[in-house]
Amino acid sequence: MAGSADDQRNRWDPGVQSYASMGYYAPDYQPKDTDVLAVFRVTPQQGVDPVEASAAVAGESSTATWTVVWTDRLTAHERYQGKCYRIDEVPGRKGEYFAYVAYDLDLFEEGSITNLTSSVIGNVFGFKPLQALRLEDMRIPVAYVKTFQGPPHGIVMEREYLNKYGRPLLGATVKPKLGLSARNYGRVVYEACKGGLDFTKDDENINSQPFMRWRDRYLFAMEGVNRAIAETGELKGHYLNVTAATMEDMYERAEFAKSLGSVIVMMDLTVGYTAMQSMSKWARRNGMLLHLHRAGHSTFTRQKTHGVSFRVLAKWCRLIGVDHLHAGTVIGKLEGDPHTVKGFYDTLRDNHIPMNPVNGIFFDQDWVSLPGVMPVASGGIHAGQMHQLLDLFGDDAILQFGGGTIGHPMGIAAGAEANRVALEAVVKARNEGRDLLKEGPDVLRRAAESCRPLDVALATWGDVTFDYTSTDAPDAVPTASR
Repeated sequence: MAGSADDQRNRWDPGVQSYASMGYYAPDYQPKDTDVLAVFRVTPQQGVDPVEASAAVAGESSTATWTVVWTDRLTAHERYQGKCYRIDEVPGRKGEYFAYVAYDLDLFEEGSITNLTSSVIGNVFGFKPLQALRLEDMRIPVAYVKTFQGPPHGIVMEREYLNKYGRPLLGATVKPKLGLSARNYGRVVYEACKGGLDFTKDDENINSQPFMRWRDRYLFAMEGVNRAIAETGELKGHYLNVTAATMEDMYERAEFAKSLGSVIVMMDLTVGYTAMQSMSKWARRNGMLLHLHRAGHSTFTRQKTHGVSFRVLAKWCRLIGVDHLHAGTVIGKLEGDPHTVKGFYDTLRDNHIPMNPVNGIFFDQDWVSLPGVMPVASGGIHAGQMHQLLDLFGDDAILQFGGGTIGHPMGIAAGAEANRVALEAVVKARNEGRDLLKEGPDVLRRAAESCRPLDVALATWGDVTFDYTSTDAPDAVPTASR
């Protein structure tokens, strides 16, 4: 990086100049309604000026390189360069800065998350003058939102498909996730669906291994689903994981799932943005719900100073188009600050999300009627927490109990029954106007008096909690300037 003498040099003088002097720091710039906006958490290396570091982020994520290039004169360079228009110190975090960057819409291919991410999180995260860099949030302008179709169905249409209203949906992940034979896997699906769940689920790492090939799993899982439907009179589903080594294999598996009458297929985040968007288009064409497991996300979303916030990933996934997305539980075994997770759920479900620094939301976001995504709460939750889950997430969520169903001492069907009875008891209490957080434990105890499986579930897991300090609590606080 060049020194302060760059401020006196002409923009077109050859050699190395500072990014700020080349126009990538523009504090007087007023973002346009059509600009893509991003806020980065910038941690400069010792001795690096935060303005220059922030300007470098804007430059390296748009048009800049390390030296002056004369070919900039062949473009409308001021239009195409990213512009850092605001820098704030991160409250309580010395040496960290929130850098706000505006990008002209023409920098991005219409309807392509792959292109958007190649630009905004491309080379810049390896830039040497930065000790760390995190993409905290983005504002996707209406003009760009409208180039995406979003979820194949969305929350409203999913409920109409399933004919299930007025409560969260219940699910369970088959456990153990690896090692079962196909027939035993199908037995788990049948027992859980028969016991009262709406869905069962493949986990992220069950694809097509020697102990159970994908076609066999699909056949036995759907046999279990269909038997449960026949016995309960309710529509059920199993998330058949179509994740595979190639897109051709994924399509083959999805087509087979459709031929068996499944209402839903599943994929892992690890397949990549292009594959995810391709599957979204397939699901829309074929009338299938699409579940996304966020496998691998914490490798880049969890740490406070470096990576990409899950709130950004949630926005990308809504644009890509998935019907379900795992989004945290707050009270389970996985990372989840209450305010942060609330921001995730709002981002996935609401049509308009106002700026709310307390929940980590840096920008107003208007989805202009793009369908909402059903958030999935999973990971170390059980029936004894049902009142907390309903209070936290409301009706439009999927509450997914894996061990909290399959680990029930009386068996899988009893575990499912405990969850269903607990859910219906707290929904009834909520609808009667009762305070779930205060009265919820009593509501569950009373329901357990007439439901032995729930009584056993409360005795088994009632005191189980996962109380650890979150690594990703919001740092932004509301101020008069915001």
